[in-house]
Amino acid sequence: MSHTTRVNLTDTEEKAMSTVTANIDDWIQNAALNRARIAKEEIIANLIAHCNANGIALAVGEDAQVTQAFDLDVAEVYGDKSPPE
Repeated sequence: MSHTTRVNLTDTEEKAMSTVTANIDDWIQNAALNRARIAKEEIIANLIAHCNANGIALAVGEDAQVTQAFDLDVAEVYGDKSPPE
């Protein structure tokens, strides 16, 4: 499965971005993929700690581990999080 996101830049924002990259689309794609990689690593680290602490077998493969983390409520969608007290 894949997800497409559209980014709209004003003319000024496009000019500004052109000073830091030759290809704005590639830069945005790379930024999003890198942030997703970091989030995935954090989710898997939290899942491993949770499974080890609770004697739960760890799913095999990163996709399965991220799914398992959501199934066990170790990870949750950002908007679903309770605000800090």
